[in-house]
This record gives sequence, C-alpha cells and structure tokens, in this order.
Amino acid sequence: MHRAAPESDIDESALQVTAPKTEAAGVKAVTVALERAVEEMGVVRTMRTLARVNQRHGFDCPGCAWPEPAGRRRPAEFCENGAKAVAEEATLRTVTPEFFAQHSLDDLANKSGYWLGRQGRLTHPMVLREGDTHYSPIAWDDAYRLIADSLRGLDSPDEAVFYTSGRTANETAFLYQLLVRAYGTNNLPDCSNMCHESSGTALVSSIGIGKGSVTIDDFAKADLIIVAGQNPGTNHPRMLSALAEAKMHGAKVIAVNPLPETGLISFKDPQTLKGFTGGVSIADDFLQIRLGGDMALFQGLAKLLFDAEDRAPGTVVDRTFVDAHTAGFADYEKHMRAVDLDTVVEATGLSREDLDRTAKLLAESTSTIICWAMGLTQQVHGVATIEEATNLLLLRGMIGKPGAGVCPVRGHSNVQGDRTMGIWEKMPEPFLAALDREFGITSPRTHGFDTVNAIRAMRDGRGKVFFGMGGNFVSATPDTEVTEAALRNCELTVQVSTKLNRSHVVHGRTALILPTLGRTDADIQDGVRQQVSVEDSMSMVHLSTGRLTPVGDQLRSEVAIVCELAEQLFGASHAIAWAEFRRDYDKIRDAIARVVPGCADYNAKVRGRNGFQLPHPPRDAREFRTATGKANFAVNDLHWLPVPEGRLILQTLRSHDQYNTTIYGLDDRYRGIRDGRRVVLVNPQDITALGFAEDDLVDVISEFEDGTERSVAGFRLVGYQTPPGNAAAYYPETNPLIPLDHVAKRSNTPVSKAVTVRFQRHTHVIA
Repeated sequence: MHRAAPESDIDESALQVTAPKTEAAGVKAVTVALERAVEEMGVVRTMRTLARVNQRHGFDCPGCAWPEPAGRRRPAEFCENGAKAVAEEATLRTVTPEFFAQHSLDDLANKSGYWLGRQGRLTHPMVLREGDTHYSPIAWDDAYRLIADSLRGLDSPDEAVFYTSGRTANETAFLYQLLVRAYGTNNLPDCSNMCHESSGTALVSSIGIGKGSVTIDDFAKADLIIVAGQNPGTNHPRMLSALAEAKMHGAKVIAVNPLPETGLISFKDPQTLKGFTGGVSIADDFLQIRLGGDMALFQGLAKLLFDAEDRAPGTVVDRTFVDAHTAGFADYEKHMRAVDLDTVVEATGLSREDLDRTAKLLAESTSTIICWAMGLTQQVHGVATIEEATNLLLLRGMIGKPGAGVCPVRGHSNVQGDRTMGIWEKMPEPFLAALDREFGITSPRTHGFDTVNAIRAMRDGRGKVFFGMGGNFVSATPDTEVTEAALRNCELTVQVSTKLNRSHVVHGRTALILPTLGRTDADIQDGVRQQVSVEDSMSMVHLSTGRLTPVGDQLRSEVAIVCELAEQLFGASHAIAWAEFRRDYDKIRDAIARVVPGCADYNAKVRGRNGFQLPHPPRDAREFRTATGKANFAVNDLHWLPVPEGRLILQTLRSHDQYNTTIYGLDDRYRGIRDGRRVVLVNPQDITALGFAEDDLVDVISEFEDGTERSVAGFRLVGYQTPPGNAAAYYPETNPLIPLDHVAKRSNTPVSKAVTVRFQRHTHVIA
C-alpha cells in the first residue's frame, strides 16, 4: 500500500495540458511577476522593493546566484522568478502564535508544501515539546537555553548536525561554522552537497579549485558557449541576457539537454524594445541527449577532435598549453582515441552528424565556455562527466584566457559564498589553522557528515540534534520516508526560517522554529543598520542591504541568532567576542579578512562599486594548485545507462513556478502544464508502447541494481517531446523515488537524474 502524500489541498483533477511555449520572458513574464508581487506585498511595497533588487545599495535577490553586470544596472535587474522569490519573502501575510493555536501538527502535516509556504512570514519563536499537539510561543532566551542544554547533554559534539541553506550570507556562514567548530564538530552539511558537490570534486581534481573560471564579461568575448544539463529560462533567467549579448557579438550557443527548454529556443528581453516585438533565438543547435549520455558525448567529441588534429596537425590540440600547463595528456589521448563512436551514438541518442557538427565548432572556436548545472552533477558518474567536459577545454587551451573556461552555474544566491566562508564538513588544514590562530580555539580535524551521511547518522541514532540554518531539509533531500524518520529520531530539531515549510512538521521529540530576517528586511543592531555580503556564481563578493520594516519585533537576524546562541552555549567569558560581532558586522568582516584566503582588506574592497572578485589561480595566472602543480587530464571508463525492456529512464526537475523546494504556484507555463504537479512527461510513443494512454494515472516505481525499489502514487502521464526511453517529473514530489544510498561516485551527491523506473496503473486504495 502506498503511503498517502500530504497533497489534500491541491486538486490535481483540475490539471490542464497545452502545447509548450516557444518563447520565454517577454510581456507575459512581466505581467506574472507584477501580479504575484502585488498579491503578496501590495502596490507601494512592490514598487519600492523591486526597485532595489540587485541594485548597488540595494539587496541581493534571494533567488539564484547569477552575477550582476559590472557596468550600468538596468532599472529592473531581476527576472520573473526573482520577483516571485522577493514577493514570497516580503509578503505581508504572517504566521503568528494564533495560527499555530488554530492548527495542530496533524493538521499541518496533511498540508502540501505549497499551502504551508503560502501562509506567510513567521513572527515568533515557537516550541513543540514532547507530547504536544501544537506549537506554542517561547521566549528567545528560553529557546537558546533549550538548545544549549541539549548540545551540552550529548555524549559527543559529533552527535549534533548543523545544516546550512545557500541563502545564508557570508557573515552568518562564517560565524555559524565558527560556532560549530568551537563546539567541537565538523558536521556541517549544506545544500552544496546536493547540487554542485560533483562540480567541486571534479574541478579540484582537474584544475585545483572547485569554482568556475569565467566572469560575466567572458560571455561577450566567447565565440562558442555550450549549455549542458541546464534550464536557464526557469532556473537562472538572467543568464539569458548574457547569452543574448554573446549572440550579438557573434557567439554560437549549443544546448545539450533531454528536454527542449523554452528559454534556449527564444528569449524576449522585456527591458528592450525588441523584447516586445520579437524574441532572440538563443540556441544555434539543440542536442537532445538521452539521460545519462553526457559522458559519452564529451568523450566522443574528444575522439573527433583528435581525428581532426590528425587531419591538420597543430591546429586542434593546443600543444603549447598542454605541454606547459597540464599533466596526464598522453594517457588521456590514448584512452580517447580508443573510444567507439557507434557506442557514443547509442549512448547519447544523437546522430553521427550531430557529433561531427559539434566537434567542428569546438575545433574552430578560439574561446569556448562550457556551462552546466544539475543535469550533469546529479548523475552516478557526474564527477567523471564534468572531468570529461573539463578535459575538452584543457585539450583546446580554454582555461585562463578571455571568453573561455568552465562555468558551473550555481543555484542559491550565496551557496558558493557559504563554502568560501567554511561551511564544509572537510575544510582544508590551512583554513582550520588560521581559524584557530585568530580565535584561540582548537578546531576538530576529523571530517564531519555531509548531507547523506547526516541522514544516515540521524537514522541510526548517531545524530541526536539537528540545527537547520535556513532551507527546507525534508523537501530538499532524497528518500523522503527515510529522511523524515531520521529527523523524528532526533532528540531536538531546530529550524531557523522565514516561512513555514515541510521541515517544521517533521520534527524531533522537541522542536523549535526560530523566525529570522530575510534579505529584504532592514537589519538594525543597537540602532545601527547592518549590511551583509554574498558571493555570486562567478566569485564576485558584494554587499546586500535590506530596507523593509520586519513583519514583527520578534524576528532576529541570522547573525544575532548565532551570536546569542553562542553566548548561551559557551558563556559570557568565552574567548570569541560574540557580542561585538552581533553589534557590528564590520568586525565579522575584519575577522574574515584575517582567516579566509583572498579576503584581505574585506571591508574596504566589498564597498567598492562592484564589490571585489576572489582570486582564481587558473583564471588569473594559469596556475593550477593540484598535486602535480598542473591541470590534470582525467581518464575515465565510459558509463551510460541503457533503457531496460518495459522501463524508462527518469529525471527530476523544477517547474517554472518553483525555486528549489519553494513552490510559487501550480503552473509550469513554458511546458504547458497548468493547475497541477503530479505529472510524468513521457514520449507519446513510449506511452503507447508501455500499454498506457495520455492522461492515465500511474504509480511510478524506481528500480536499482541491488533490488531496492521506491514508489510514488497517482501521477498523470503527459505526452511530451522527451527522447525515446526517457521521462521527467517534478521534485520534491518524486524525492521518495531516490534511495539514500543512490549517490554520485566520489561526491556522495544524491542522484536524481538517470533513474530507472517502471509504471503500473494507479488504483485508489482505501486504507
């Protein structure tokens, strides 16, 4: 029997399916953004707030991490989904103690995540004690005391888990990891573990730093941009402006994706006259690759590049760069020359002509950028796949030159900054030593839990306290039933949040909700307005200043929450000046300057017109801080995922009305889905071949080599232009299909791309 999903407030029978859109953004995007904003904030608050998004002396959008331009900012320096994110945070709706008195935990547990998020901003700290049926108010000091007593009562600091969301600002992240290490553990899982951990793992091995090597200015200088496993139109819409500018300068853009994505077909920039009269065709070529075929594509292209080098020696392989700056080339060349192109065609679903055409563009390009996102990172062999993409750039000398390089496009607006500030379960020794020197502590050296290992620890009773600094851990993680049971196994769960979400109703024996300020809110400490800083996807660090009056006087900044908890946990005589940090965020930045590499003179540089860019040795000087002292070619055996008889290969993805786990609405406008989310997009030929018809309700069962199966019930089949044998569905509804142990090799990232599934006809079961 299938476990009932908490979706009773969404009427999936109202779902409508129309043809996918062929143009992204434009007037429609402006209309939708303003309608949502006015609904949440009212007209005056909307105008004042949106005018400050991503502006100098304004606040950083709480959505994606795409960078702002270095020159003139446009009046509306945000996208449709950015406006939705701001509206969600700056809403006038509130969740008060009276709300919790009216709604029991059983009631809230049966609500969807969409319903919970729509209720508004949290206004008071709340507690749920063992045996209670409702959350009730608690004073801040009592909440801190409860947490401190629980932490001090553990047998080991390693029994506590401290999670971080990517929206946490640099100042909070730095103090949070400082508190955790002063307490005595490295258990610092974060959302990077679930998104770009594979990117970091691959890039550190290949080029010595786990960040992208390009800047926003490089896009206008590139002549070839490959966008693989990414949907900019929904997930990073402002990227479309950069791609459109690149096209104006003559660049070719290749989209590599199982699904046709509207934003890469045609982009109507609503801030230009042409955006109202017609769109810009972004992708010059669309390679509709089969799920799991990306590694084969990159290896096949390398094989063809070596063949081209044989035909015209000295014109394809950048021997000067390879000889001076790389290691392992001979082994890589031998391995790639043995690649079987017939296998590549089978694995990718592409034609030989597709491969030849793409290889020709790569061979002729003088400045190539390869961009990617979750479509590559969340595969079993995601790390090796990204190494293969990097190999192509190394082969052509496309690292450390204008208009060329690697571009992992991050999601959350400061997920990269959190890692820079020390939010990682295995920070390197130089960082820990600098932290110890600065604060007179002894940081633990044993590596801590990442996200998957944290869930395992809580499941097994080795993790007893969970502290979540933002985010929605339950809905972001795989294997939903196991994750929920793990959290319920904790003695205490603490969620620092702006809004209600599923993680508040899946709790330990005691639970706390601590309401915090958002990016849009004014942060006043002892009468002085404070600013925070963030790092974008291209290593630019800049300030963010909220201006809105908070919805209640009980909200605390994340910095204040960390500092006040630390004072309660360690006592007033502790070596670290927590009270000073809370009162003056400049003092935090001064400490960051002395501890974090590349952050010298932080307070001065971050106040520059565009902030400042962190150093990136491969980009800046073709310096590669690897074990070999050079960029390393990786040699990987080819892996891909054939489609078993009677099965499909599934990927999970976002809708256009969604940002990560936050559901803004029930429409996926670009894909033609309206008023519903429990759908599976399948090639019409596959629907027929499997014995079903469009609009049928099915249960989806995932299958794994060890015999493990997971299932979700009651999904509607929608005919869609997917590659034969492939399917797609939204998360978090499909998170239960991904077992906790189904992870990427080397990075331990949960794998939700390229999952084998079967369908069975859905029947309503009465419990």
